Amino acid sequence: MALSRDKKQQIVSELTELLANSKMTVIAKYEGITVKQIQELRRDAETNHSVVKVVKNRLVRKAIEANPSLKDADTSALTSMLLYVFNADDEVAGAQTIKSFVKNSKAPLEFVGAISAEGAFLSAEEVKTLAELPSKEQLIAGVINTLKSPATNVVSALKGNLLGLLDAVAAKAS
Repeated sequence: MALSRDKKQQIVSELTELLANSKMTVIAKYEGITVKQIQELRRDAETNHSVVKVVKNRLVRKAIEANPSLKDADTSALTSMLLYVFNADDEVAGAQTIKSFVKNSKAPLEFVGAISAEGAFLSAEEVKTLAELPSKEQLIAGVINTLKSPATNVVSALKGNLLGLLDAVAAKAS
């Protein structure tokens, strides 16, 4: 069933908003995937605040043209059956979502590229590299542990020296 002009306009405005808010929009080819698998991918994407959309490439191009910061983005790779993963919080979350979904379900998803918030088009290889990076939460936890480690060591050393001093004072007092 064909979409009405109003429905298409509504989809374009929704896509324009998603593109404007997304730090990175990951694009993947979904040929050969069942509807059930796409629904599962959408559920997986929700856990890291990503949104998966399957829409006509022509509507995405219109949404890109409507966004001032993305106007000059290369849209030549937007051909065939594509799905788009938007994430407003984390640049790599969309790529990681697709990578983990493919790993767990053996679905034939294939990266096509990504569009950054600045309008740069990233190649499929660059997106694969991004998918290998640790998540934002993992990086933050690593930095906190690194910062916390010296303070913990200093406290342990001082605690050990104080106990030794107290033992010496107690021995001298007796």
